[in-house]
Amino acid sequence: MSVAEKMRPADKPRATARPREREPRITDEHGRRVSGWELALRYLLLLGVLALTIGPFLWQLSTSLKGPTEDIFSSPPKFLPSDPTLHNYERVADTIPVWDYALNSLKVAAANVVTNCVGAALAGYALARLRYRGRRVATLVFILAMLVPVEGIIIAQFTTMRELGLNNTLIGVVLPGCISSLNVLLMRNAFLNVPYEIEEAAFVDGANVWQRFCRIALPAVKGTLAVVAIFAFMGAWDDFLWPLIVLSDPSKFTLTIGLNYLHGTFANDERLVAAGTIIAVAPLIVLFACLQRYFFRGVGEGAVKG
Repeated sequence: MSVAEKMRPADKPRATARPREREPRITDEHGRRVSGWELALRYLLLLGVLALTIGPFLWQLSTSLKGPTEDIFSSPPKFLPSDPTLHNYERVADTIPVWDYALNSLKVAAANVVTNCVGAALAGYALARLRYRGRRVATLVFILAMLVPVEGIIIAQFTTMRELGLNNTLIGVVLPGCISSLNVLLMRNAFLNVPYEIEEAAFVDGANVWQRFCRIALPAVKGTLAVVAIFAFMGAWDDFLWPLIVLSDPSKFTLTIGLNYLHGTFANDERLVAAGTIIAVAPLIVLFACLQRYFFRGVGEGAVKG
C-alpha cells in the first residue's frame, strides 16, 4: 500500500489561516487611541490658530503685491492680487533709505546675538557648574531683573549712555541689551540638564574649566544657544522705543524707526506700509528657517544618547 493510500483525510495538513490584518489606529504621543471626531477637532483648532497667526502676515503680503488700480478695501475682501507687482517695494526704497536702515538694524542685531550668546553662555555655565559663594544670590538677581519693566529703567539707561558719550551711536543701542537675564537663565537650565558625570570624567582626564566649557558643555546645548540667538535677534531687530530715544542722526536710524516715516507721512497708502512691513519681517523668517532644527532640539537639551 502506498503512502498516499495510508494517509487518511484527517491526517492531511491543514491550511494555515492568514492572520487578519489590523486596521490602522491613530494614537497620540502616549499611545492612547484617538477617535475620528477628536482628530478632526484638533485639526480645526490648529487651522484656527494658523489663521490667527499667519493670516495677518499673508494679508500684508497680498496688499504689498497689489497695484495702485486694485481696490484693497473691497467687500468681500479679495485675497489674491489680480496683477501682482513689486512696484510698492521700489517705492519704499525711493521714499526712505530703507536699505541703509536695514543695514543699521542688521549691525545692531548681529552684535546683540554675539554678545548674548557669548555672555549668556558664560554666565549660565558659571551659575550652573562653578562652586563659589553667592551663587544662589546671583541667580536670584537675574530672576529679579526679569521682573523690572524696561520703561522703569529707561531714563537711567539714557543717562548712563549720555555720561559715557554713547548717545546717537549704534553702540549705545546695543549696550543695554547686550546680555539678557532671560537668556542667562535659559543657558543655566540647559547646562544643569547636562549630566555632570561627563564633566567629571573630563576633569579626571586633566581638562580645565575652559576646556570642559568649550568641548563638552557648549556642544551639548546647541539647541538652547539657537533659542538665545533667535530671541536676541528678534529683540534687537524689532526694538523701537530705545533706538528712538538714543538716536537723533537720521543716517543712524534702524529699520523700525525709518519705517515709522511711512506710517506718519504716507499713512493713507496701505500698499507702501505693507511693503515696508514685509521688508522688516523677512529677515526674521529667514533666521528662524535657518535655525529651526536647533530651535526645536532645545526642548530635549542635555539628554544622553545611547
